[in-house]
Amino acid sequence: MSGTTAVKAALQAQRIETPSWGFGNSGTRFKVFAQQGVPRDPFEKLADAAQVHAATGVAPTVSLHIPWDKVDDYAALAAHAADVGVRIGMINSNTFQDDAYRLGSVAHPDAAVRRRAVDHLLECVDIMDATGSDSLKLWFADGTNYPGQDDIAARQDRLAEALARVYDRLGEGQRMVLEYKLFEPAFYTTDVPDWGTAYAHCLKLGPKAKVVVDTGHHAPGTNIEFIVAILLREGRLGAFDFNSRFYADDDLMVGAADPFQLFRILHAVRAGGGFDPAAGVAFMLDQCHNIEPKIPAMIRSVLNVQEATAKALLVDADALRTAQLAGDVLGANAVLMDAYNTDVRPLLAELREEMGLDPNPVAAYQAGGYAEKIVAERVGGTQAGWGA
Repeated sequence: MSGTTAVKAALQAQRIETPSWGFGNSGTRFKVFAQQGVPRDPFEKLADAAQVHAATGVAPTVSLHIPWDKVDDYAALAAHAADVGVRIGMINSNTFQDDAYRLGSVAHPDAAVRRRAVDHLLECVDIMDATGSDSLKLWFADGTNYPGQDDIAARQDRLAEALARVYDRLGEGQRMVLEYKLFEPAFYTTDVPDWGTAYAHCLKLGPKAKVVVDTGHHAPGTNIEFIVAILLREGRLGAFDFNSRFYADDDLMVGAADPFQLFRILHAVRAGGGFDPAAGVAFMLDQCHNIEPKIPAMIRSVLNVQEATAKALLVDADALRTAQLAGDVLGANAVLMDAYNTDVRPLLAELREEMGLDPNPVAAYQAGGYAEKIVAERVGGTQAGWGA
């Protein structure tokens, strides 16, 4: 298999999961901006996600967020997903939008509140059973605002107890992935603030617990590719939440603020064997499209991941290793830069044509009339957005 053929094969095999909430209304901390044609329920979200997969050919799964995507019949929702050409991916829990969680959820000092949070997490596993999802994604807004507000170690004990209960409920072929976040909304301590904390909890839980790396949830200057390399080395990288940031947790389109960082991260994935399906790494988008149209933004995000992946796959691994062993600092860096500076758009356009797709997915979507159709049809009802 030639080099270009191998790269194409890897790109065609890659899967990029889209988030249901990315198709709803969102905005800044001060205002949510409504758009015409936005989905009003999870069924319409899946229909929009199917447009992304139809245009790109590599986005067949959709993450759900509970209770934002709560329905009476999850089997019917899964069947609808299949009807429109996608399937249910990660189930995301939500223990941050209830008044009871003002002082935390699974780490709350009140046992009754902790039970409420754990019951929700167990409900999410039930939804996994009903939809065929194999992964539960956990992110907790738990933390404290003031010194002395609560016992830091005790909160970790409560968190560990809750995670163990959910872990024990997982079925055959199911797993949980734990996301960390540097800050927000807690001002003083965050209970899962970094990859080390998440990794420590996952180690104690067992092999079905892995870490999520959100590319926007780090302090400025953090070497995310180092984190990725270590987690892959330890077999504990479960998933990515791809987005981009300029100042903090902006959830901008992946690759928008620092495409070179995205390339470096995906180079670390390749070097660590993360593109091997056996590694079990899920590549997911976690973005809020506040001022741009939702579906074209999601398509563009998938393309950004594909372009960075293609460049990572073009790195001459043999030449890089030779330069590294020889102590050739500039030569090793040049190998990476040669790959990064390659214009991979013609290669991807050629691959899409070979897959029976339009070489320009964004233009193909815009010419297809779907945007006009949903604006005309989705009149009345309540548009989906943050909290719905």
